[in-house]
Amino acid sequence: MLSAQKSSARLRNLKWHRIRPKIIEKSDSESKYSPEFASGLWAIVSPYHTNERLNENIPCLSSSKLKSDEYKSYNHCLGRRSLRKNSTFSIDSKSNTDYDNAKPFSQIPGPIGLPYLGTLFQYRKGPFQRFDIDHLKDAVIARYRQYGAIMKETVSGVTVVHLFHPDFIRTVFQSEGKIPHIAPLMETTQRYRKLRNLSPGLGNSNGDEWYRLRSAVQQMMMRPKAVTAYLPLVNEVASDFVDGISRIKDSNGDVPNFLNEIAKWNIESSGMTCFEKRLGCFDAGKDSLPQKMIDANSEIFRLSTVLKFSVPWFRLFQTPTWKKVTEAEDFFFGTGQGFVDECVSEINRISERGELTEDKFLFMAYLLSRPELTYKDISIITLSLFGDGLNTTSPTLLWNLYCLAKNQDVQQKVHEEVCQVIPENQPITAEMINKLVYLKAFVKETFRFYPIGLDVARVPQENLVIGGYQVPAGTHVEMNNFVLFSLSEYFNEPEKFLPERWLRGGDAQNIHPFILTPFGHGPRMCAGRRFAEQEMYVVISKLLQRYRLEWHHEDLNQKFQMLMIPDKPATFTFVDRHKN
Repeated sequence: MLSAQKSSARLRNLKWHRIRPKIIEKSDSESKYSPEFASGLWAIVSPYHTNERLNENIPCLSSSKLKSDEYKSYNHCLGRRSLRKNSTFSIDSKSNTDYDNAKPFSQIPGPIGLPYLGTLFQYRKGPFQRFDIDHLKDAVIARYRQYGAIMKETVSGVTVVHLFHPDFIRTVFQSEGKIPHIAPLMETTQRYRKLRNLSPGLGNSNGDEWYRLRSAVQQMMMRPKAVTAYLPLVNEVASDFVDGISRIKDSNGDVPNFLNEIAKWNIESSGMTCFEKRLGCFDAGKDSLPQKMIDANSEIFRLSTVLKFSVPWFRLFQTPTWKKVTEAEDFFFGTGQGFVDECVSEINRISERGELTEDKFLFMAYLLSRPELTYKDISIITLSLFGDGLNTTSPTLLWNLYCLAKNQDVQQKVHEEVCQVIPENQPITAEMINKLVYLKAFVKETFRFYPIGLDVARVPQENLVIGGYQVPAGTHVEMNNFVLFSLSEYFNEPEKFLPERWLRGGDAQNIHPFILTPFGHGPRMCAGRRFAEQEMYVVISKLLQRYRLEWHHEDLNQKFQMLMIPDKPATFTFVDRHKN
C-alpha cells in the first residue's frame, strides 16, 4: 500500500496515471476501459444487476464528448425526454401569468444586511452577533418564527430563499424534472476537486454531467436487491464491531467517545463494500492510518464551517484556513486513492488469470464495467461512498443508539422484535430486514428528533411562484423541513419519542409526504441511501442482541459542523445481556 505521504504528494502532483493498471489509458479526459474488458466485466457482475441494460444496442454515454444527437438517441431508446441543456433556464409558459402577477422577489421577507456580506456578522463574534454557529439549528428556527414560511437571506454573497412549509417544498420538488440542479453541501469540496482536476462527483455536478454519472451508478446503488448483495460483507464487519466492544469497555461497561468507535466501524464497513479489504480499523491506535483519515475528514468539515461563515477571501486567494482544508483533503483523498488503485490492480491481476468470479469485488467491478466512466469518475464515486458515511451514517447511528439508551421501553420493543426475527449468531438476511417493522419506525422517529442535515438545497431551472412570491430560475433554495418536525400542527405530541406513530395505523401515516425526507427526494435522492440503511439495521440488530444500552450522563445536543454532530463526546454503557 502506498504511504499516506506518497499518496498525498501524488494527488497534489496530479500524476495518478503512473500507477494505473494496464487497462487504463493515460489521458484522463478520455480514459476508459476497452470495450472488450468492460464487456467481460459486465458478464461477470450482471447476475447481481439484472435488467440493467434495457437494450444492448443503446449507445453508451461518452465520458466527455457526448454529442447532442447521441443524447437524443439514447433517451429516445429509453422512452425518455431529451435532456435539458444545463446552460439555460426554462420558463413554463402556462404559468407566465401567475408568475407575472405574483409579488416580486425583492418583497420576500428577510433580514437586511450589508452589501454582498449580508448578515454574515450576525453569525460571528462581535458587536453584531445574534447567533452561535454551533447552534445554527436554533438560528434557522428563529428566522422562521420571525419571518414565516418563506424568507430570504444573504450571507457572503449568496442569497438563499428558505422554505418552511411542506406545500412550498412540494412545489420545488415537483417542478425540478428529471435533472434537478443543486447547490453543493460544501463549497470547499467543490473548489478542491476543481483545483485538483478531479471528477466533481454526484454531489458537486449538475446537468448532463450529473446525469451521466447518475445513470452509470443508479442501478447498482439505488435498487434494494442490488444492495443486498453486500450483506455478507456488512454482517462480517458488524459482528466484529460488536465483539470488539467487550475489549474496549471499562469495568462499568462504559465506552467513552463512542462516535469515534462508530467512525471506525463505518470506514471498515465501507472499505469492505468498496474494496473488499479489511483496513484494520478496530485495532487502530491514535497514530494509525484509519484514525488519521477519520481525523482529517472531521477537520475538513470543521474548517469548511469556519469558511462558510467568514469573509470569503479564500475565493480570491489561498488563506491559512483554506490551505489547511486542502492539506486535509489531500491526505484523505490521496490515501483513499491508494486503496482504489490497489483494488483495481488486484482486479486486473485476477482477471488476467481468469479468476474473477461474480462474487468478487462487486462494487468496483461494476464501476469498471461501465465504459462511460473515466478513471477519475470511478475514483470519486468510490471514495464518496467510502468516506461520506463518516459524516452521515456515523452520527445517524449514534443518535439512534442515544434514543435507544434514553428510551428503555422503546429499546425493549426493538430488542424483542430483533430476537423474534433474527436467530442469534446468524447472518442477517434481506428477508429478515424486511420484517423489522418496528426497528424501521424507530429509525424514522430518530430522524425526526435528530436530523443530520438542516436543509435540502435546490437551484430551480424554471421560474416558480412560491408562497405568492416570484422565485426566479437560478435561485438558491433551501428547504428546511426539520423546523416542522416539532410542530403540533403536523405531529401529535411532537415532544414525545413515539416510533408507533410511523407504524400502520399510526397518526404519522397521514402526514404530508414532503415533511420527513431525510435522504432527499426525487432523482437527486442520496445515492448511498440503501447502503446506509442496510448497515444501520444490521449493526443495531447485532448490538441489541448482545447488549442493553444505557445513558448516565447529561443530555446530548446537536452542533452544526456543515451537518449535525453531537456537541460533546458520547459515553455509552453496554450491559451484556448474556451475563444477566
